[in-house]
Amino acid sequence: MPGHLPRRRLLIASATALPLLLATAGCRSADLFAGPDPLGGRPPLAHGTVALEAAITAEAGLISRYQSVISGGGLDAGESSLIATLLAQHQDHLVRLRGRLVVPAGASASVAAQSPGTATATATATPTPAAPARIQHPIGTLRDAERQSADSLVRQLTGVEPALAQLFASIAASDATHAAALSALGTS
Repeated sequence: MPGHLPRRRLLIASATALPLLLATAGCRSADLFAGPDPLGGRPPLAHGTVALEAAITAEAGLISRYQSVISGGGLDAGESSLIATLLAQHQDHLVRLRGRLVVPAGASASVAAQSPGTATATATATPTPAAPARIQHPIGTLRDAERQSADSLVRQLTGVEPALAQLFASIAASDATHAAALSALGTS
């Protein structure tokens, strides 16, 4: 039938014309459809993803603090051994956290640029300020950072999915244990 448009052309023309029609009418597609605006761009990242990114950034910060204490020197053999062990555990935490991060393609996540398999301590999520050459009370500083990390992770437990809450709780428990171990060393 020569007077009828083929179905495929009609569908393409409709899909192409809808945004133009809505724009000229001053409407948003969200006014016509329930749910997120399909023409409004990418939706924001989910709360769990944002919390996970924050945890990754915090863990990378802890690793940076540990590295600063190690590079600052002035630790005895027992302190150095404990600090190295705790640093290795934090590097493992970072690998586990990054392994949970799934960001949709094209989304701009601050931590997504890091490969999930990257476990090096130098691969931080965000640039951290340069630490002073010698920290005044390195053990006390690390202990306080561990306590803050544990508290922060515990506060986030109710706002994330169960599997992520379990990981956060596990890391928080580890951080609390680290704080106790560092307290046993004193505040040198």
